[in-house]
Amino acid sequence: MKLSFRTATLDDVPAVLALYEAAAIDPPGSADLRLARATFERMQSHPDYRVWLAELDGEPVGTLALAVMDNLAHRCAPSALVEDVAVHPRCQGRGVGRRLIGHAIEQARAKGCYKLALSSNARRQSAHAFYERLGFQPHGISFRVNLDEQ
Repeated sequence: MKLSFRTATLDDVPAVLALYEAAAIDPPGSADLRLARATFERMQSHPDYRVWLAELDGEPVGTLALAVMDNLAHRCAPSALVEDVAVHPRCQGRGVGRRLIGHAIEQARAKGCYKLALSSNARRQSAHAFYERLGFQPHGISFRVNLDEQ
């Protein structure tokens, strides 16, 4: 299996959206390509915010977003946040997700981050087990407020 990683480009946005649908992150047919392209371009204006693609023989099979954020706390060490992890179902269980997360960890280490964090829906027990197998540990309590519901 020849798996490679690269940062996504604007031309890759449709493939990233297709991965979100295939992995059931977004409902089929819900993507707005014009909005997604504009959002991607805005994301690219941040110096350390990238969407990564995992490609198997040149075909996108996984993706995640990695943001590296500067901090004043922690002796000014940056931290990293992973979002939107998706692996095509036909490639799940083949090491793609493990290697994709490993790549994000390498990127965060190279940037001098003191931690890499991610969040997962409380109902996704198999995802939690996957992350724990990769060395992630539950930490703290996550809170959110849905701004579109107020």
